[in-house]
Amino acid sequence: MKPASHHVTHCKGCRARICWALTTANGRRQPVNAEPDQTGNLAVTQGADGLLYVRSLTKDHPEPRPSEWRAMPHHATCPSPPPRRSSGGGQRQVRPVPWQR
Repeated sequence: MKPASHHVTHCKGCRARICWALTTANGRRQPVNAEPDQTGNLAVTQGADGLLYVRSLTKDHPEPRPSEWRAMPHHATCPSPPPRRSSGGGQRQVRPVPWQR
């Protein structure tokens, strides 16, 4: 199964086709490659609300369900990932005013 075309966008770093999905664990957005991948470790499905949802495939649940497709997280395959934001809460990394003696 493939995602619907309205879910597909492009990575800002490498321009590859990706989809954004919400993780079932905590509701955060995660980019996944738009093309199904049999070596992927994620299962993606479209919910009743039309959004894509993603979950990790584990030892307990190693195969996707019939309504899901296997995907690879885009972070694992992107050759030029965009820079990560610092978790400093907006703190500056340089002194905002010059030193005074």
